[in-house]
Amino acid sequence: MVVVGKNYRVGPLAQLPDEVDDEADAPAPDEPAETRESEVGAAQHGRRLDHAVVALAPEFSRTHLQALIGAGHVRVDGERVTLPSRKVLAGQRLAVELVGSAESRAFRPEAMALPVVFEDAHLVVIDKPAGLVVHPAAGNWHGTLLNGLLAWHAAAATLPRAGIVHRLDKDTSGLMVVGKTLPAVTALSRAIAAREVHRQYLALAHGAWPPARTRIDAPIGRDPRSRVRMAVLASGRTARTEVERVALAPELEGGVSALRCTLHTGRTHQIRVHLASRGHPLLADPVYGGRPALGLQRQALHAQRLAFAHPASGKDVAFEAAPPPDFGRAWDEVLAAAA
Repeated sequence: MVVVGKNYRVGPLAQLPDEVDDEADAPAPDEPAETRESEVGAAQHGRRLDHAVVALAPEFSRTHLQALIGAGHVRVDGERVTLPSRKVLAGQRLAVELVGSAESRAFRPEAMALPVVFEDAHLVVIDKPAGLVVHPAAGNWHGTLLNGLLAWHAAAATLPRAGIVHRLDKDTSGLMVVGKTLPAVTALSRAIAAREVHRQYLALAHGAWPPARTRIDAPIGRDPRSRVRMAVLASGRTARTEVERVALAPELEGGVSALRCTLHTGRTHQIRVHLASRGHPLLADPVYGGRPALGLQRQALHAQRLAFAHPASGKDVAFEAAPPPDFGRAWDEVLAAAA
């Protein structure tokens, strides 16, 4: 079975929200913050505020309590104090609003439109838009695909990572499969680990990629010079990408290659790292040296095709999704210039 295109499930769901930066000092609206109060005793006289607050809320880490102080959730004699090292005096009245951490508030339902390509009782295939974060993490605690899945079907709350078995980078568009039952999640996870899930991407890269089909075998690990980057490292994990040049526009933007990339492993940023390591970073990928071009303001990568054995029936299924407008226009421009 091959499914092409999109079928947006709407129902009661709202449109995709804009990316939301978490505000650490904003408690979840359905969970009013508990306030605890106490008088500073003689034994605490002259101690740091963060030490005194620990006695009020020993079940929280000192790091979290320091964050609450910095966010203005602690009062001394009715005055908000934001300096953890401030000394407290015997007889002063302490009050702390026990707001949960950003991480503890992240795994909650948020209604959003999910661009569904295929769905049955076992799984759903989603055409993820660029800009949507897949899983909550620092800086992106809300507005993620995981939040949307929790609102979308009740069983998601009972599954690891709401059924997410693989990820796409925030600014990469395209196909993802998500399990809806624990047996499906388990089977899909095992198939990915066994490299039995086939993923093919379209990419636009700077420069003239060689015309011959290229297989890149280069291990990938965390870049020791930057925690936000990955790099080809001898100590990294095995990573293999097959690259085929679809078209070359040598006069366009200093030279642009339209590529079809097939993953044989699934390391973080794999295609981006492998292409950049050969001197051909993706267009508009500043993390790895790519410049904005052809109207693209996000990395030029789209997960076009996804194929695997259905976890319940065992039958081979395959799905395809056309690129979104920004990528599609740039892709067509390269093909036209190469003709």
